[in-house]
Amino acid sequence: MRRPRLLASLLAAAAVLLAGALSASPAQAANLLADPGFESGTVAPWNCDGGQVVSSPVRSGTKALKGTAGSASTGRCALTVPVQPGGTYTLSAWVRGSYVYLGATGGGSTWTGSPASYAQLSTTFTTGASQTTAEVYVHGWYGQGDFWVDDVVVDGPPGEGGGEGSVPGAPGSPRVAQTTETSVSLAWNAASGDVDGYTVRRAGAADVAVTGTSATISGLSACTTYEFTVTARNAEGEGPAAAVSGRTAGCTGSGLADRALIGYLHTSFANGSGYLRMDDVPSEWDVINLAFGEPTTPTSGDIRFSLCPVAECPNVETKAQFIAAIDRKQAEGKKVLLSIGGQNGLVQLTTTAARDAFVNSVGAIIDEYGLDGLDVDLEGHSLYFNAGDGDFRNPTTPVIVNLISALKSLTAEYGDDFVLSMAPETFFVQVGHQFYGGTSAGDNRTGSYLPVIHALRDQLDVLHVQDYNSGPVMGLDGQYHNMGGADFHIAMTDMLKAGFQVANTGRFFPGLREDQIAFGLPAAVSAGNGYTQPAQVHQALDCLTSGADCGGYTLRGGASPGLRGLMTWSINWDEYYGWEFMESHRPYLDAL
Repeated sequence: MRRPRLLASLLAAAAVLLAGALSASPAQAANLLADPGFESGTVAPWNCDGGQVVSSPVRSGTKALKGTAGSASTGRCALTVPVQPGGTYTLSAWVRGSYVYLGATGGGSTWTGSPASYAQLSTTFTTGASQTTAEVYVHGWYGQGDFWVDDVVVDGPPGEGGGEGSVPGAPGSPRVAQTTETSVSLAWNAASGDVDGYTVRRAGAADVAVTGTSATISGLSACTTYEFTVTARNAEGEGPAAAVSGRTAGCTGSGLADRALIGYLHTSFANGSGYLRMDDVPSEWDVINLAFGEPTTPTSGDIRFSLCPVAECPNVETKAQFIAAIDRKQAEGKKVLLSIGGQNGLVQLTTTAARDAFVNSVGAIIDEYGLDGLDVDLEGHSLYFNAGDGDFRNPTTPVIVNLISALKSLTAEYGDDFVLSMAPETFFVQVGHQFYGGTSAGDNRTGSYLPVIHALRDQLDVLHVQDYNSGPVMGLDGQYHNMGGADFHIAMTDMLKAGFQVANTGRFFPGLREDQIAFGLPAAVSAGNGYTQPAQVHQALDCLTSGADCGGYTLRGGASPGLRGLMTWSINWDEYYGWEFMESHRPYLDAL
């Protein structure tokens, strides 16, 4: 229910900005584009995925560009423009259609909803100190159909030559296709413009030149993350670079089950479902998250954990019995983690002192109880963005920066055997595809887990987003999906595998490995909104792992046979309702 208010706020803010833009006098010179209204009758020199020039509807003149966003394409059109280093440029266009995006690769971007007539979009970008070309683009969104573009303007100092499309644009969607212990295979989409070949670069290594849209980089070290850039080239020179990172294989695993059944155990409270002793947790559960470690105050960073009081939980075991039971679970190959936060545990690491207290106190609990790792379940207002914090790759808000630093310290201290999991709500992850708290006029918490996930992607063992207690969320098909059925789990999980554009930031959040992904469900109707019948869960698992029975949805990230498994809130609620979740899903996971 938050999304309509967010969208209204976002569009209202955009209207204010647009009004200011229209009333301001241009600070730069004439339009750098020779054919802004496509009056030549051809899309060239734009490079379009299926675009064409049409005679209606137009905003001015007699022609306009028409694109079509299908089930597997946004209908993207891109153009490379010569620019001056260190220049500031305004990019604008008049657009019509459902969800139309305008931007500059590596720079600003903007979008609009569904204008019935032409509406103007405008954004700005600043070139780098040695940048001589910029790629501008326009596109629709998956499944949204036709859109139209007219009167495109790039206003700013002209680059050398002043013409259009002299060098190629940036390669699209660079990604890791395959890894071994000594190599990383990359793939990317073709760059716009005339392309003779591509160059892959890595700091301290020789360039790799190829003519196609893939390359294998060899001679690497095992279990190491490398940063690459890919550029397109032709006789005029090299275009802008696209960046991608990849980790080689050969890492020592944390010992998680291949098909993990993950559940939360109410250890510090009963929550209406009763207390369940550690020894009474059935062996079907592979990972047991202890709920919850909570801070002494929201900003102290000092996390405390204790067993449920006897007055609330008469059957609670002693601390010694609890620790001994953990030992027995671990002897069976199970993992027991401390989960921090939860619905009521507000954790805001606003200072480095709070960060250090977090590291020390969490480490002390792990050591005291002999735990296998940490689950990060920060909800509410624990994470948020300060205004202007718009790049998930380089966050600046203290609560996010300090949490990343703390988690990196803990994973480094305990080594490869340490299990790190996260359990954000959709609001903090997938909703970031539409609204990003650091750049939007709405809620400053939207997408706030993305910087944390991205910074810890090499250490993260499993991300199980809570596919419950959620409003409708737009998926990669451009459609809103509602919790409670297979459709929701398929669309939300596919976003984690495929990756997605982060709202209006111009940044793309890369997908995770399939073995890092699970999805979370309520164990029963009383456990949370969004309970899903077992048959619907199984349909979602079939679709995600094999591509079968997807109900008309097309997987953008492809099938994930190595999907990690399922998470539930909670083991206690499952026991209360006769173990329906465990008895339905444990055998199904094993049979996949």
